Amino acid sequence: MKGIVVQFRRGRHRIHERHFLLDLGLSSRDEAKKLAGKEVEWKSPGGRLIRGKISDAHGNKGLVRAIFEKGLPGQAITTEIEVKGANVENEKHGKAEKKSGSKEKK
Repeated sequence: MKGIVVQFRRGRHRIHERHFLLDLGLSSRDEAKKLAGKEVEWKSPGGRLIRGKISDAHGNKGLVRAIFEKGLPGQAITTEIEVKGANVENEKHGKAEKKSGSKEKK
């Protein structure tokens, strides 16, 4: 599953350097909460890989918070990230249903 780095997690006086808000194209808080605990990877243009983990949902419109091992550079904002293992489970279930459905038709 792909997503976009939206912004640092920040307050009025403080920016949390390792915390980022990610937009994964989800529409509700419930969908975002299901992704808590998933691994996230950001790859720099130079090939460097920085890993993180989704901690929780952020707000009611489907954004998530992720905590990275090292802070991402400012250039990472609006770039693409990848969530590991998010769609793999859905694809497996979808293939299993298709196979069982095709057997029933025969």
